[in-house]
Amino acid sequence: MFENLSDRLERSFKILKGQGKITEINVAETLKDVRKALLDADVNYKTAKEFTETVKEKALGMNVLTALQPNQVMVKVVHDELAALMGGSSVDVNLKASPAIILMSGLQGSGKTTFSGKLANMLKSKRGKNPLLVACDVYRPAAIEQLKVLGAQINVPVFFDENSKSPIDIAEKAIKHAKQNGYDLVIVDTAGRLAVDEQMMKEIEAIKKAINPQEILFVVDSMTGQDAVNTAKEFNDRLDFDGVVLTKLDGDTRGGAALSIRSVVNKPIKFVGTGEKMEAIDVFHPERMADRILGMGDIVSLVEKAQEQYDEDEARRLQKKIAKNQFDFNDFLAQIAQIKKMGNLKDLASMIPGAGKALKNVDIDDNAFKGVEAIILSMTPTERENPQMLNGSRRQRIAKGSGTNIQEVNRLLKQFEETRKMMQTFTKNKGKIPMPRR
Repeated sequence: MFENLSDRLERSFKILKGQGKITEINVAETLKDVRKALLDADVNYKTAKEFTETVKEKALGMNVLTALQPNQVMVKVVHDELAALMGGSSVDVNLKASPAIILMSGLQGSGKTTFSGKLANMLKSKRGKNPLLVACDVYRPAAIEQLKVLGAQINVPVFFDENSKSPIDIAEKAIKHAKQNGYDLVIVDTAGRLAVDEQMMKEIEAIKKAINPQEILFVVDSMTGQDAVNTAKEFNDRLDFDGVVLTKLDGDTRGGAALSIRSVVNKPIKFVGTGEKMEAIDVFHPERMADRILGMGDIVSLVEKAQEQYDEDEARRLQKKIAKNQFDFNDFLAQIAQIKKMGNLKDLASMIPGAGKALKNVDIDDNAFKGVEAIILSMTPTERENPQMLNGSRRQRIAKGSGTNIQEVNRLLKQFEETRKMMQTFTKNKGKIPMPRR
């Protein structure tokens, strides 16, 4: 996401590199390139024009500090304005009522049903909520079944009524059921259409009136670009929704929707979907997104993702094993599982400052761990606990069982042994990297 825009903006700032000061002439030249970059990223024309005019006004009005070069000043101004364009700060979802009712809206194919499951999973695991999912899409074949499958994956019940063809009736029954059974959060998945139509709008307006939700979220596929913004405006005119959800931000999207949607509908982007997994959901932080657009990475989000998977008791247990040189392949497998839970590998790498650009043309496959896992899972439980017993014949058997070759098995064992030694040294020095003797 945003790779092309990041490259174009970087080239634009180079126009100012080496310049002694910011002038109206060199700023105009830079911003002309910036505006082109935004339009190529499918940003709304009016939004791009207003954005560059604001940046120009602020850049020319700044007293350039002696420690800063003009291009650095421009990067800061553009960063601040990008963050402001996307909302300035994150906006929380309204969960004050009990049950808190969230109504999902959007076109068919936007990822609405999948996102409903992701949101239920997030609010259950991170906020301690007791959610109920409601299947109100009575038109799309298998829509109810899809929500039931997602609910089963995250252990969240799904309310449905296959005998009813009235979404309003189903939604009202679901709210009553939630109140009677102690659910403090109700997420209502509604039907979408392939395009905005009057019947669809009237139906969702009727559902809104019947259940009086605390929160209405509009789910939009960010890969649809400027069409996403136009659809958002039509929905907002009828529903007056509370926030936007951008899905498929891990895809080949130019990012125009993320940059335009706030300024067009004046509603915050609250969440983003970054993959198919139930954990692939993030709160939208405008400042962090501005960092990533300008190639600065997003260390805060990376640390947060790592902390979500961090288990203090497990860390203590692991530290004791490492100190005794007992770290084995079962522990190694558990560490791989934690990394995979953090999300898409290329997306994680892009959060490291400078890594996004370095890895631009590198294909980081999410199945990169598959070969390693296959080798480890081809070992017996005893072999996993005692790597030192893996002699030549055992390695041959593991290679055949994992569909790899003996060289790959040997490579993994060598890397594992080196990792184990490094971890033990690190633990003995209490986290300090030992300095070489002179």
